[in-house]
Amino acid sequence: MSANIKAFFRHPARLIPLIFFAVILAGTLVLMLPAASTGAGYSFTDAFFTSTSAVSVTGLAVLDTPVHFSGFGELVIWLLFQVGGLGIMTSAVLIGLLVSKKLGLRTKLMTRMEISPALGLGDVKSVLLHTGAVSLAVQTVTAVILAVRFSTYGFDAGTATWYGIFHAGSAFNSAGLALFSDSIMGYATDPWISLPLCFATILGGLGMPVIFEMTRRRWGRRQWSVHTKLTLTGSAILLVGGWLVFLAFEWSNPATFGQWPWYDRFLPAFFQTSMVRAAGLNSIDVGAMHDDSQLASIILMFIGGGSASTAGGIKVTTFFVLLLVIWAEVRGEPDVTAFRRRINPSVIREALTIALVYIACNAFGIFLMQRFEPELPLMPIMFEVTSALATLGQSTGVTYELSEPSKWLLAIAMYAGRVGPVLFAASLALRPRHRMYRYPDARPLVG
Repeated sequence: MSANIKAFFRHPARLIPLIFFAVILAGTLVLMLPAASTGAGYSFTDAFFTSTSAVSVTGLAVLDTPVHFSGFGELVIWLLFQVGGLGIMTSAVLIGLLVSKKLGLRTKLMTRMEISPALGLGDVKSVLLHTGAVSLAVQTVTAVILAVRFSTYGFDAGTATWYGIFHAGSAFNSAGLALFSDSIMGYATDPWISLPLCFATILGGLGMPVIFEMTRRRWGRRQWSVHTKLTLTGSAILLVGGWLVFLAFEWSNPATFGQWPWYDRFLPAFFQTSMVRAAGLNSIDVGAMHDDSQLASIILMFIGGGSASTAGGIKVTTFFVLLLVIWAEVRGEPDVTAFRRRINPSVIREALTIALVYIACNAFGIFLMQRFEPELPLMPIMFEVTSALATLGQSTGVTYELSEPSKWLLAIAMYAGRVGPVLFAASLALRPRHRMYRYPDARPLVG
């Protein structure tokens, strides 16, 4: 019996969620230490929620970070979302590579599950090294720019440097946490703060396999895979489309873009569309946006970023594969194609399954929170649950006021959103069933 239990927990699909939970619990216990608090006081539930939000790189907060956490507490949170952004196995294996320069087969299998099930075992080490190098490079450049800019606002060198490091890591890892009570709202029209955060978020949201493929080949001879082309094309469409939608819906809203001259409204709109699929930082009052803007945000949160990235959601490729399925069906095409390549039917089934399971989980979470928070309107509830499950972190401002059951519900949603989609996709990809027979065809009426 003990051998069966040991074999059960050795399977990566079960072990990785347990490791994530162990890191969340360890982070909770450290945040409960007096040294991590400013003395404002908070409960175990609040510490657990904060740790879960950091490790799942979500960014939802029930505590005001600069008010409740000391410098040590902020450092712990920074470490938690660094580990959560890179991935537990990725972080551990990168340290192991630095020490031993070797990877065992079991380690490769577990790491591949966390990064991308589609990777070949021979690519794991290369992707890991690229992951560490890209993460360090992007965060360093972003932190330097931010630190220099923060210093012009009167912060001393140490504070400006820490603010640069923290927010660069928060953006690239899609953590969504900030050291200002109003997130980045105080710097909404400052391009030297907003744009570096946007570009760090966009790069982090593409996914390491895409960045790896983009950088490992020379520009003149690049033959990108369909995954990379689909991710880049889809991300560009969503980025430009979201920017135009937010500009149209919020242009004259005095509580959001309307408070600035017309020439200052473009940058906050770009910041919002960059953050709403990944990092969750905000430079406007999300709760003051019109309902149609919040609904657009929910849709973009649902889609999320690139596969094997720090962003959440069903992922860009999943969404656009489903769009291609619809397009092929409308045109009567026998195959679903993208960039002159036929999409494998198993990929279509995986995309449908992931999207439907995600919709079901989201709907169930909304239903439960309505029971827990009967006084809240439906839109904020939809926004909070989708933000948690998509590991985004933006909020309409009701998170601080939620009851204990709602906090635990969102914590579970953040945890599931971080470890669930990756391992669910892995289980679909790595455990196919092969039968030596097929049942007769049937054509039930649909539609």
